[in-house]
Amino acid sequence: MKRLHVHVAVADLAASIKFYSAMFAAQPTVTKDDYAKWMLDDPRVNFAISARGAAPGLNHLGVQAESAEELAEMNARLQKLDAEVVEEMGTACCYAKSDKYWATDPTGIAWETYRTLDSIPVFGGPSAGECCVPEAPAVQKVPCCTPDMAKPAAGGCC
Repeated sequence: MKRLHVHVAVADLAASIKFYSAMFAAQPTVTKDDYAKWMLDDPRVNFAISARGAAPGLNHLGVQAESAEELAEMNARLQKLDAEVVEEMGTACCYAKSDKYWATDPTGIAWETYRTLDSIPVFGGPSAGECCVPEAPAVQKVPCCTPDMAKPAAGGCC
């Protein structure tokens, strides 16, 4: 079963963790100095926040697949769109190694479809290389998970 993913850039991580922990009635499942994530079952969502110098607000939306088959299904759906789809296999980002497909909706919101393969000890990792982030109307290559990627039109990485 797929899970909705929402990533929000925040100005005050501690205050935001307190707020969202109360709202979700749960503590984060992952907490770092600049990042927190809740893997909720009610509602079924992967909700992440980060304080990495990006403008506060919506960073990107996504759909997290649990299997390679679900990710392939999501890629097939994206390929039917009249939009560029960017593939990233084995990318290191947001304390995780993942296979991903990125697309940008008509309003400029970056959508990440992905399957997490493993956790990693750093936000982007030295082996992360470049992270392809869809940006209307073209794809922009930027260092993975950098703060300047936070605007919805510029996409995000996580």
